[in-house]
Amino acid sequence: MADPCDTDPADQDPRESGLERRSGGPAIRPWLIIGVIFLLGTAVYVISAMV
Repeated sequence: MADPCDTDPADQDPRESGLERRSGGPAIRPWLIIGVIFLLGTAVYVISAMV
């Protein structure tokens, strides 16, 4: 269970501090996902045009 926000850092669960450190931003940026989808679509289009 998560510690309350006003908990003293010395009293916090060590697992909670690890999660706090990693939650700075999204793991994969949305533009990267859109770019990969676009590239896959382009590859399918080119391959289907060649066949």
